[in-house]
Amino acid sequence: MGFYTLPSFFHRKAFATGTRAVGLSVALLLGAQVAYGQSDSLSTLAHQFNAYSQQALPEKLYLHLDRPLYLSGEILWFKINAVDGTNHKPLPLSKVAYVEVLDKEQRPVLQTKVQLLQAKGQGSLVLPASLASGNYTVRAYTSWMKNFPADYFFHSTITILNTRASLGLKTAKDSAAYSVQFFPEGGNLVKGVASKVAFKITDKAGRGLAATGTLLDQQGKALQSFTTLKYGLGHFTFTPTETGGPYTAVVKLPTKEALSRKLPPVAAQGYVLRVEDASPQQLRVAIESTVAGQPTEELFLLGHSRQQVSVSAATRLQDGKAVLLLDKSKLAEGITHLTVFNHEKKPVCERLYFTRPAPQLQISASTAQKSYGSREKVSLQLTTANQQAQPLAANMSVAVFRLDSLATLDAPNILSYLWLTSDLKGTIENPDYYLTAAGPEADEARENLMLTHGWSRFRWTDVLAKQAPAFEHVPELNALSVRGRILNKTTGQPAPGIYAYMATPSRRVQLYNALSNEQGIIQFEASELYGPNDLIVQTNTSRDSVYRIELLNPFSLSYRAGRVAPLQVSEADKQDIVNRSLEMQVQNAYFSRQQALFKPRLTDSMAFYGKPDEAYMLDAFTRFKVLEEVMREYVPGVQVRIRKDGFHFMNMDHLNNAIFPENPMVLLDGVPVFDINKIMAFDPLKIQKLDVITSNYFQGSAQYSGIVSFTTYKGDLAGFPVDSRALIQEYEGFQQQREFYSPSYATPEDKQRRLPDLRNLLYWNPDVTTTAAGSQTLEFYTGDQAGTYMIVAQGISPNGLAGTARFTFEVKQAL
Repeated sequence: MGFYTLPSFFHRKAFATGTRAVGLSVALLLGAQVAYGQSDSLSTLAHQFNAYSQQALPEKLYLHLDRPLYLSGEILWFKINAVDGTNHKPLPLSKVAYVEVLDKEQRPVLQTKVQLLQAKGQGSLVLPASLASGNYTVRAYTSWMKNFPADYFFHSTITILNTRASLGLKTAKDSAAYSVQFFPEGGNLVKGVASKVAFKITDKAGRGLAATGTLLDQQGKALQSFTTLKYGLGHFTFTPTETGGPYTAVVKLPTKEALSRKLPPVAAQGYVLRVEDASPQQLRVAIESTVAGQPTEELFLLGHSRQQVSVSAATRLQDGKAVLLLDKSKLAEGITHLTVFNHEKKPVCERLYFTRPAPQLQISASTAQKSYGSREKVSLQLTTANQQAQPLAANMSVAVFRLDSLATLDAPNILSYLWLTSDLKGTIENPDYYLTAAGPEADEARENLMLTHGWSRFRWTDVLAKQAPAFEHVPELNALSVRGRILNKTTGQPAPGIYAYMATPSRRVQLYNALSNEQGIIQFEASELYGPNDLIVQTNTSRDSVYRIELLNPFSLSYRAGRVAPLQVSEADKQDIVNRSLEMQVQNAYFSRQQALFKPRLTDSMAFYGKPDEAYMLDAFTRFKVLEEVMREYVPGVQVRIRKDGFHFMNMDHLNNAIFPENPMVLLDGVPVFDINKIMAFDPLKIQKLDVITSNYFQGSAQYSGIVSFTTYKGDLAGFPVDSRALIQEYEGFQQQREFYSPSYATPEDKQRRLPDLRNLLYWNPDVTTTAAGSQTLEFYTGDQAGTYMIVAQGISPNGLAGTARFTFEVKQAL
């Protein structure tokens, strides 16, 4: 594979490293008060981290899905926001987003490519009627994000019900369906050192369980009890001893079942990290080591948030103990990774700390009335403001759907996703709680979350490596990249330095070329590739006939660990399922045509070579039955020559008043034809147009001795046989944007229409922009379904403030 290093013009401003610790005071335990400035090793750590961060620019995608639950046969709508993973500002880096729907086995059942313009995009997916009922995962990523583990992709769980088949709601219950996990603070349990141990207790759906437990030593002696606080999370503190382990926890569930689980093993020696509040303004970081021969070892602390260093310090152990006091105001909002390094600059402990971010984008949504009748116009007023309640323009997406027992509100929103979910591993139940709740219990709950969901977006071995990171996948900066590989037919080895050409037959002549790198990789930037295409990829077979080409799968084959939770639907939901099924069938029966409309797309009809030097519409001339006569009689810019191997074209070089000695690039409907004999044998009556370029033409690094371009009436090659050595493959380009259908009942006649309107999704608008005054008014009509409707508005401002708002109104059935 080829490798790519992010160029310097994408680097963020480097973090300035100084000669003293940032916002830190250092104190040693046992009364000794000695401050240590940053050592050379600490400066090196910070420098290496910043250098890596500049190269490994974090990119995040967030998808606003119109609803959390669908029926097979319905349309899933989504809006994409692309942001810089550091400051959450819109990031117009990648121009392509890859969106997939995965089943419970993480197999893709739907895949699409969405164009991103100015850091946003929109799309839709028709859910096939054959999809089985279950929970599915929607995930999204860019080509650049494929350089990092799949855990960093956007993930959201949706429910799809197939009402044409049995839902299979009955599920067996057993203790294996429960998960009990323990997480020592900092990563280690060490003999003789007090440690905080967090725990997470969930059911098979990943939901936290309220439970109690008892910690037992090796002899079964009860050491202490513990209980969950919220969402199945909690913690306790104990000191492991040499004779006490291995330790076991017996957990009692709400069902009265008891589960026995082992705690992580206890190390004979090592490092333990303890982080707690010293005061409302300071954070106390205690480090204790029992490593033999290192009672006064120098240690280093690095704190970073979203790959930017916020705190750094060096300290020295005294009798194996040290304490650092951190100024909380110096910590960045969101998640801070606190990592302790030993004197060899190896990470030995790490944990997360969460600083609740200040209020972000304030979105308010209100309707002119609290309740409406059927087929009545709703006027929705949206306003956006900053933290100081000052009007602020923002781009948003808005969904309005009917609430029932099936529509849960646990789906992620843009605020909780950017600040929490995207930077934590595993399922987070009700992430909104951790951003909005206040008080001691909420603070402890956030602490439990940080202790049980820690992870890093990189490996320290990569950060501390001496060479710059190399990345396989290039960010798609300008267009959709079609990647392939050229191989030697005989040896199967990659073929470097070979030109390949890609085209799709069309009256709009577009040709792409690429030169294979050392690994034989080719990459075409297809700026105008939409919908299904028949790609024809080939080398110049008149020179390079010993190679074959294969196209690479553009979708990631890497998946995050774990499986999606099983479907949870009860008999109590039966009537709502029946109602949703009726709604879907009515909409598909009466409004399938409206739901299949796509937004018109403006395309440049000009060929890739621009205005030709000579252009001929052959119907304006006497039509000959032999192409040789056409070329000799009508086309002075091209001379036809016959040699031992047959026909050759030699274009005039008008710039140099000469004739090119080599064949020009010959195209038929944009597809290169390297055997002139074949094109000369083609029926000229099938050709409508002929363009000629009578000068050197440069396309990328390739040079053509002029161009001769034939176009058929339909742009479909008209039966011309493509070279058997060419690769012909179906390829889906950017998806075309579907029009959301929302009927209007503006007149009495419209309201009296007999067609039923049973829409569950009343309104979807993925591109709503408030004005500089921070306001926008939207209008839509209710349908015939009475009930409570939810408005969900989510968006982000140009300066990276994200926000979400929910609002309900009623639709009442006419009497």
